Amino acid sequence: MVAVARETRLIVGQVVLEERTQADLQILIDELPLAECYCTDGFTNYGELVWPLESRHVVSVLKEETYTIEGINADLRTYLKRLARRCRCFSRCLEALKRALRLFVWHYNRRQHLINKNYNFKSKLCLVF
Repeated sequence: MVAVARETRLIVGQVVLEERTQADLQILIDELPLAECYCTDGFTNYGELVWPLESRHVVSVLKEETYTIEGINADLRTYLKRLARRCRCFSRCLEALKRALRLFVWHYNRRQHLINKNYNFKSKLCLVF
């Protein structure tokens, strides 16, 4: 799972879970930077989480509010072949997946910082790692 700041498109949180339990999701939520609004899909555990008091939680209908994260999920499946959806198989080593995700996030955010500083780089900076 990844969390993204919509304005900057920076990945601000990531976690690799075998299943999305409420306790594990709450740990991720507690580590996220404070935001005015948190948008999620309709997964039932999100509604039961304790969100920061200064913010609100919005459940996106038809992915209207989660288009940014959906684009990054597509990038993850493109660049991390262990997440590609060719079949029902998945990476069996969670530690390897965690390391690959950390490496991806580091390179992705580095690229986004450059794009945010100079928007003309957007079409010229490829994501290579």
